[in-house]
Amino acid sequence: MNPVTLLPFIVLIGAMFLMTRSAKKKQAAAAAMRNDMQPGTGVRTIGGMYATVKELHDDTVLLEVAPGVHAIYAKNAIGAVLDDAEYNRIVHGDDPELDVDGAVVPDDASSLTELDATDDAKTDLVKKTDADEGDEAKAEDDKKSDGKADGETDAK
Repeated sequence: MNPVTLLPFIVLIGAMFLMTRSAKKKQAAAAAMRNDMQPGTGVRTIGGMYATVKELHDDTVLLEVAPGVHAIYAKNAIGAVLDDAEYNRIVHGDDPELDVDGAVVPDDASSLTELDATDDAKTDLVKKTDADEGDEAKAEDDKKSDGKADGETDAK
């Protein structure tokens, strides 16, 4: 056989080897993370629920999801073990590094869209035709010739 014909098979086998090796490393890291859990540690499940570890068993873990509310989960359902600072920040809203004197972001966008003094007129979003523009020009000429402002009348 020609070595050039074997080259695609060798490349395919090498790629499969590299993919399985990286998957095995990820599985080993996840298993080590789950084995490092201690009672009192904050965790996030693969479903996104945050809880505190109460008891560890061989294949299961007892989690406290709320004060006095306990649930049993498989160890494989633990997605991440969180350090205390991160768990308290997410669950309790505690953020010791929060800079209160820094820039404050508004809750709504209304303060970001305030109008300047020159933008008092509302924007007209209706498309004008040539006839409409001619009518407006005629109306403006009539106002100038009368010498009256808006709302003024002849009655005195």
